[in-house]
Amino acid sequence: MIEEFFSDAFFAAIAAIGFSAISNPPRKAYLFCALIAAAGHSIRFLLMSPGLMDMPIIPASAIASFVIGLLAVLLSPLARIPAETFLFPSLLPMIPGIYAYRAFGGLAMCLFHTTETDYYHFFYLFSTNGLVCLFIIFGMVVGGTLPVFILKRIAYRATR
Repeated sequence: MIEEFFSDAFFAAIAAIGFSAISNPPRKAYLFCALIAAAGHSIRFLLMSPGLMDMPIIPASAIASFVIGLLAVLLSPLARIPAETFLFPSLLPMIPGIYAYRAFGGLAMCLFHTTETDYYHFFYLFSTNGLVCLFIIFGMVVGGTLPVFILKRIAYRATR
């Protein structure tokens, strides 16, 4: 499990660096993005681990996103870079791509099956995966932006 924990953190950091490179931030922002993404993704990994917390993915993603938002706001004055520069690339590795893929796969299969039982089965897959994807993204948005509003004095001071 320790190996999985560190590989999860490492790959989240690599993904955050890649996502942050798209927006062309200052060079010192890459390290912060990598550290924040690794911390947040690792927290979600630990919260979802069967032997530890065994939490479902939706609340685990919301809590991890809140931690990412806190770290982004608290580290932004240190780097003198807006918190959003760290926040958004650090959240992107937690996007639930497999749920979105399964949702659209279920929707496509609904269109190609004419029997009622097959249609309802694939509609069930579409709706279940789509709702999970939607609520994960909603939890990430709320969890990630809440610290910016709670600690707005720190977030605003970062670039002044």
